Amino acid sequence: MRTASICWVKSLLALLVVAAACSSPDQQTGGPTQDQDVRVRYTARRVIMPDLPQRGRVLDRYDSVLVDTRPQFLLKLPRRPPLDTLALGQLLGWDSLTVRRRIADALPYTEAPAGYPVQLTLTAAEAERVRRDSSATVPRLTLTERRQRIYTTKAGAPVLGYLSAEAQPFLRQARRTGRGRFYRLRNGGVETYYNGLLNGHRGYLHPLVDAKGKQHGTWAKDTAFQQGQDLHLTIDVKLQAYAEKLLGGRKGYLVALDPRTGEILAFVSAPVYQSATITAPDQAGVRAKLLEHEDMPLLNRPAMLANPPGSVFKLVNAAIALQMGAISPNTGFRCDQSLVSCVHEHPRAKNLTAGLKYSCNPYFYQVMGNLINRVPDSLATDSSAARHYNLAEWRRYARSFGLDSVLGVDMPREGPGFLPTPAYYDKARRTRSWTYRSIYSLSIGQGEINLTGLQMANMAAIIANRGWYYTPHLVRGIGESGPLHRFRVKHHTLIDSANFAALIPGMVAVMRGGTAASSSLADVGITVAGKTGTVQNDQGDDHAAFVGFAPADHPKIAVAVYIENAGFGAEAAAPCAVLVMEKYLRGSVAPRRKRWEGRIQKEARREE
Repeated sequence: MRTASICWVKSLLALLVVAAACSSPDQQTGGPTQDQDVRVRYTARRVIMPDLPQRGRVLDRYDSVLVDTRPQFLLKLPRRPPLDTLALGQLLGWDSLTVRRRIADALPYTEAPAGYPVQLTLTAAEAERVRRDSSATVPRLTLTERRQRIYTTKAGAPVLGYLSAEAQPFLRQARRTGRGRFYRLRNGGVETYYNGLLNGHRGYLHPLVDAKGKQHGTWAKDTAFQQGQDLHLTIDVKLQAYAEKLLGGRKGYLVALDPRTGEILAFVSAPVYQSATITAPDQAGVRAKLLEHEDMPLLNRPAMLANPPGSVFKLVNAAIALQMGAISPNTGFRCDQSLVSCVHEHPRAKNLTAGLKYSCNPYFYQVMGNLINRVPDSLATDSSAARHYNLAEWRRYARSFGLDSVLGVDMPREGPGFLPTPAYYDKARRTRSWTYRSIYSLSIGQGEINLTGLQMANMAAIIANRGWYYTPHLVRGIGESGPLHRFRVKHHTLIDSANFAALIPGMVAVMRGGTAASSSLADVGITVAGKTGTVQNDQGDDHAAFVGFAPADHPKIAVAVYIENAGFGAEAAAPCAVLVMEKYLRGSVAPRRKRWEGRIQKEARREE
């Protein structure tokens, strides 16, 4: 029976195919059909229109072109040694050190055999010099020209990304060097994320034609030609380059955004590397070093790497505790170091403002303790159930900040971070009767909490806005249109604006007389609100963190900084953030901070 049914279905399908092939398209499109021979067969064709779309450009927020498709000149060196490097340098206008360095950068490994094929990227002026007299000075040179994506800036490598077709040598190189995680965690930036819009598409016609080539309608809808769209980024390329100089070769990140719009102003993943490195044909040696580097510079830290936030998370805990009624702005606690150590000697924190100003660990231990140990009326007889309920509520409020999930930034491979659940602790502690003492590290942003750099910066923006945010994004305009629709949707947390407002005096106090007093911008009339953090690290020096925004009353920039193994947040992270704020808001750094700026940049270069 089953075989017979299958045969019957196949026969029916064959009849339908024949009927479709023999029918006239005029019959389908409403043309005259009564007197027409329906046995005429037509051929479906796909005609590609001759016009090729040009790939769109990538521009910064002030319309400076950062990436464009332009002619690229490649000089192929002779494979038979020896090569007269002195003559080659004289031909190109390079000194001998530059010649050797450029050739070394182009070799994928240091022990490449003699005669390994090497191509060097030249400028238009250098290419013209080769055309004029290469045969006489250095024989057997081959100059070619092709169109490729050209980066006009060295900054913003993780933001700009790369065209996948041009990055294939790097991806193959990553596999060969055994660093496959960089292939899996590759970051194509906006070039990959918006590839379809940048590429545009050719026009296609879909005619049905008879044996004589005459058209009889269409078999599919024609596709209109679409030129590649330009991307107008939110990035300020000058601010981006400045921020990269501050971090340099150190491990960490800096994310700055406009809290009013969610536009990302600077996005630094350190150690930094030049934007053209991944696709440039003469950078194979540089890529090999990046792939093998112990600090993993090719990892997109702000988007993909989640870390314990440290004391900056006290801001979130305080807001939630206020919302849940566990404390009030006037609640005070003594600095009881039998609960948890406190690295700062300070007066008793009589209220929340003082607790934030001094970043008192025992204060926030007790804030979180009040929250977790509070007993709702419905659970008065079961303290374990109450703790489960309160932790679940804490997590629900924290998740409204965009934590424990991807924010949805327009960049590939964003990480979600992590917030623990009651079930997580049931499994980890192997009992449902765990106590607050076994999870108290949450109170100071340690333990199981993990946030990405994007989430840290967005957290600062939420506080700046007193409870709402737009999803952080890198593209503010596509062609003549604005950003993608989802970046125009305002998101609200579950915390009342009054409870966010209660945090601001303490954050201002941090910058004036508290843990980050040396990073104040009061001398130039800018009030900064911020919070420092020092993240404990069992495997080396502590990590430095900072989040903040300025001006405090009408914020225009929010910044998150995280520097691994850098020690106190007030000494390492806060100065970087404040310099970026001042550079953005004023266009320059005040003379009294120039020495400070120079010291940070020197330290960043030393790590490279």
